[in-house]
Amino acid sequence: MDGMSAKQLPLTLIVAATTKNGIGKDGALPWPMLRKEMAYFARVTKRVPMPSNTGSVQSDIWKQTNLEGTRRNVVIMGRKTWDSIPSKFRPLKDRTSVVITSQSRDQLQQMPEDVIVCTDILSGLDALETRVKDGTTLPVGRAFVIGGSSIYGAALDLAQTKSILLTRIHKEYECDTFFPADLDAHEAGWQRASHQTLQDFVGEEVPVEPLSESTDGDETSYQFQLYERM
Repeated sequence: MDGMSAKQLPLTLIVAATTKNGIGKDGALPWPMLRKEMAYFARVTKRVPMPSNTGSVQSDIWKQTNLEGTRRNVVIMGRKTWDSIPSKFRPLKDRTSVVITSQSRDQLQQMPEDVIVCTDILSGLDALETRVKDGTTLPVGRAFVIGGSSIYGAALDLAQTKSILLTRIHKEYECDTFFPADLDAHEAGWQRASHQTLQDFVGEEVPVEPLSESTDGDETSYQFQLYERM
């Protein structure tokens, strides 16, 4: 965050969607469990970017070792997305959670103290900044918006939303919730980044070809992509 206000933090949306932009059904994912896809989500949202290379291998290793555990990424979500995470997995490990809801903390059942509860994304970032200054929350690495549809829509309206990590599911499933933008439409203002840019952004090697997973004979293929604001 280095000198930058949390309210100005660049935001990255991370979403899995079918070719028709379906993202949910009955408060859950419409497709069978995709273990490799979920592992990618966990790694990418946990990985704190390191400051740019100093040119010295020893110095960079020292920096990596000393910075690990001193900064933490943020995941911003709506209350329904929070509710959709199995209780044993929330708050998501090694990430600071911000839950956007019109309800007060008192109205929410057993909301952990370390989860920030706010009515919109910017007030959530504001509360986050206060906690970082108080020393009650670790300084921020990256900020990810993880759903659902209305929170994605609110984030798309913010100029600081710069990137979208999309897992394109190459199969249609019945959905009742959709991602609120057609990223390939020119007027949407987004452009698909190169494969190398995607790898640099997530900090790991990503297969060029679609991946495939099979659950009870139901095979689903998907591809990791990155879109950047034009």
